Amino acid sequence: MPYDRRILLVHAHPDDESIGTGATMAKYVAEGAYVCLVTCTLGEEGDVVPPELGHLAAGRENRLGPYREGELAVACAALGVDDHRFLGGPGRWRDSGMMGSPSNDHPGCFFRADPDEAAAELVRVIREVRPQVVVTYDDNGYYGHPDHIQAHRVAWRAFERASDPSFGEGEPWRPSRFYVTAMPLDELERAVGTGPFKRVGSVEEFGFGVPGEQVTTRVDARAHLGAKITALRTHRTQLSVDGSFFALSDNVGQPALGVEYYTLLAGEPGPPGEDGRETGLFG
Repeated sequence: MPYDRRILLVHAHPDDESIGTGATMAKYVAEGAYVCLVTCTLGEEGDVVPPELGHLAAGRENRLGPYREGELAVACAALGVDDHRFLGGPGRWRDSGMMGSPSNDHPGCFFRADPDEAAAELVRVIREVRPQVVVTYDDNGYYGHPDHIQAHRVAWRAFERASDPSFGEGEPWRPSRFYVTAMPLDELERAVGTGPFKRVGSVEEFGFGVPGEQVTTRVDARAHLGAKITALRTHRTQLSVDGSFFALSDNVGQPALGVEYYTLLAGEPGPPGEDGRETGLFG
């Protein structure tokens, strides 16, 4: 790879990349870094927001996955990302649905995937792309979704084993840094009771967020918020966008942020900014 900076992001479903890391991805593409996105499922079990597309749902025609694959391709174009892959190929593992749903028991769902088998697929990508940075979710999957939890497990395992010549295929490579996405609670506090969608009365109602002291890194990508919002709009089956807010099928408004936050789990931190946090993912 002829790029000085290379980053690999591991997400569970189409739309997750835009919601959590869209501005960061667009920023690094614009700065000349190589950005590779790996998505673990097609998102077959997602709710469908527009009534006119409800026939695509898993409980009806079961054609949502390929449709979301198309949405993701357009979102990647909006973010400037040319290298997108599905882990193991499109449809290799199926969306597991929300925790506790019957779809958790589907034999082909990602949550039931053999971690070593899935990690071997990701190791193959790591050894090809040779990223310095790997990004995914924390061990709770950001908000407890089984596929997000599994994405963390698989990404961490691949991060550790990509340098082991006895594991998987390809020339060993050791990424330098491993990050997980994070949303500071104080950032969510500012969104309580605001926006054009259903408003929450407390930060706890969002169902995610971490104390600010757990956040190590603040990436200011506000110059690329427009690209992120454009990408969000392409995921029409999953969410609605109004100004700088978006809502999933529950219609609870969330802010679309141009500043995105992360926690460094492995690697040496870069120099701190004014708030004591790193200002980028490459140090």
